[in-house]
This record gives sequence, structure tokens and C-alpha cells, in this order.
Amino acid sequence: MKNTGIWLDKNEAIVIFLEGGKEEIFSIPSNLEHFHIQGGSGTRFKGGPQDVVQDSKYMQRETHQLNIFFKNIIENVKDSNAIVLFGPAQVKEKFNKELEKHYPSCFNILKGVYTTDSMTDNQLKAWVRKFYS
Repeated sequence: MKNTGIWLDKNEAIVIFLEGGKEEIFSIPSNLEHFHIQGGSGTRFKGGPQDVVQDSKYMQRETHQLNIFFKNIIENVKDSNAIVLFGPAQVKEKFNKELEKHYPSCFNILKGVYTTDSMTDNQLKAWVRKFYS
């Protein structure tokens, strides 16, 4: 039986496989661009011209990049028997929704979604071992 833990944030996914007493851990980079929207006044005078910021354009690009990241994760874990998601950010919730909407076979083996802090590789392995014990 192949049990899988996926620790997620916006920078990477760390995948931990537990199978037959063996552990395998590897990282999948997200390759997300970190957008820093620069806005504000084009002049130092109050009421002067303002820069127009197109938030929707940045959000669409981020959503597209997240979808590519999620597909990459799913390609690596699709042969698992059980999956648990955990991590510090909201990306795990977005991934959960993506599984529910577009990947029902993976969503059906999802055992839970948990909020955790950042961890070392040994802490990640221990967390997943404890979850499946």
C-alpha cells in the first residue's frame, strides 16, 4: 500500500511516499511568479494622476501557474492508495478544491487536509508516519 503525504505552500510541494516500510521524499517546485503590484500616485501632489493597476491580470496568471503546478503534483502521486495534504498556507485548500473539481479519483483517496508550520525533512517524514499509523 502506497501512502502519500503532500506538504504544500506557494513555493514548492514536498511529497513523502510510505510503502512497505520504506520512505521516499522529493520536492516539486511551483515556479510561481511572485507578483509585486506597484501602485500609487504618479505625482507628489494630492489628487494628481493615479497609476492604474490591473489586479485581475495578475490573478489570472497566478491561477494558470497554480493549475500547472497542481497537474505536476497529480502526475507524481496518481498511483497512491491514500493521500493527506498539509502545510502552512492556503495553497493546500486550493489544491483540495482542484482535486474535488477535476480529479475525482485522487479526491476519493484524500484522507484529510491539515494546517501545519514549516518543517524539516525529518519532521515531515515523522508527521506522515504518525498520520498513517
